This record gives sequence, structure tokens and C-alpha cells, in this order.
Amino acid sequence: MDFDINAFMYGLATWAIPVLFAITVHEVAHGWVANKLGDSTARMLGRLSLNPVKHVDPVGTIGVPAFLLLIGSPFLFGWAKPVPVNFRNLKHYRRDMVMVAAAGPGANLVMAIMWIILLALFANLIPDENIARGFIDMSKNGVTINLVLLVFNLLPIPPLDGGRVLSGLLPPSLSGYLDRIEPYGMFIVIGLLYFGVLNQIVAPAVNALAQLLVTVFL
Repeated sequence: MDFDINAFMYGLATWAIPVLFAITVHEVAHGWVANKLGDSTARMLGRLSLNPVKHVDPVGTIGVPAFLLLIGSPFLFGWAKPVPVNFRNLKHYRRDMVMVAAAGPGANLVMAIMWIILLALFANLIPDENIARGFIDMSKNGVTINLVLLVFNLLPIPPLDGGRVLSGLLPPSLSGYLDRIEPYGMFIVIGLLYFGVLNQIVAPAVNALAQLLVTVFL
């Protein structure tokens, strides 16, 4: 397959901002809520910042999205350096752990809504179709990446956010069993990805949420 530099640069231009905002705000949301609930670790380490540089992971923020662009992936995926949270400092451990974990996906939902509102504005307010196309594609990508991160991170597999939410909601006798999975959680995710199961779970949920947002906001 021939490499199309123009398509790559266009993809980079329309994906870079949505991806950086999606993963940065996701991590800051974790730290911000943790700080409000008693753990100042992220604030003390300077991680409550919207400066993407403070959250860049060389592989997850740069390498993986660039590779997906190169192979012509229909959407991008990435991650930032996790914001450190000391759950022992939280005032109400189990309840607050759920709130801290849910904050990241919650932020992605809010950003997806903001991007779809921007999509409507760009489509209706920019008369030049060539200029509008870039902003419209960026907005669509913003909706996509945020919904992908929302659904992926809510999978009930520790150490993903969904795993921590489920652990906090389960009775202590059961959450202990779930917590033991955490050292193997990412291997489980990689296995699901390799065998195509992850896409079968994430893609339908993302499509359904995107259709819901379109119905409500467009």
C-alpha cells in the first residue's frame, strides 16, 4: 500500500488535538476529583495541569496513535501517563475510589458532547466547505476518541477504571477476588484485543452512544 503523505498529515492535523485533549482531561479529572476527596498526590506532583506535556506517554500518546495513522486506521486510540492517586488518603475509601475512577470516563463523555456541539456549529457557521471540512472532521474525531476511551475504560477489568468502579461497588468479600486480577488485567485486555473480542465489545457500544448523541444534539 502506497504511503499518502497528504492523507497522513491531514489525519494528524484532525486527530492530534482531539486525542491530546481526550487523554489529558481524562487523567486530570482523576487527579482533580481525588484532590477534592482528600488525596493531593497529583496536585503535589504538578499533574493537575491541562498542559499535555505533563501527561505524555511516549508509547501511548505518540507511538500508538502515529502507528494507527500510518496503517490507515479508521479511528485512533491512545493513553497518557496515569495520574498517581493514593487511595489510602481518600476520606471514604470505597465510595471515593468509585468517584475517582468514574471521573475519567465521565470527563470523556462531557468532551464527546462538547465536540458534537462544535460539530453542529462548524457545519452551520462556516460557509467555506473546504475550511469547514477540516473542523468537522476534527469534531467527529473528537466524538470518536472520547467515546472509545469512555467505553474502553469502563470495561470491568482492573486496573481499568471500570474494574475499580466495580470493585468499589461489590461487597468487600467479592471485591477482594476482583482486585487479585489487577496484575493480569492488561494481559487480559491484550488477549481480548488479539482475538478480536475487544473490538466486538467496544465498537457496538461506541456506535450506539454516537447515534444517541447525534439524535439528541444534532
